[in-house]
Amino acid sequence: MENEQWGRKIRAFRKLKGYTQAQLARDLNISLSLLGEIERENKQPSEELLVKISTALHISVDEMRNI
Repeated sequence: MENEQWGRKIRAFRKLKGYTQAQLARDLNISLSLLGEIERENKQPSEELLVKISTALHISVDEMRNI
């Protein structure tokens, strides 16, 4: 998981689905700053958070992994 660029993938799908960072952070019950850190690749999301993100964006973790 460490080698994946999750931040770019999360940002791309978030924008594609029409979410702002604030909306997605609220839906995930995480801070806006944490989501920003993840999207900037400064922090890696846990596997549990990846599942929450994919659920919120109505995609699978595999879909995110494969782009």
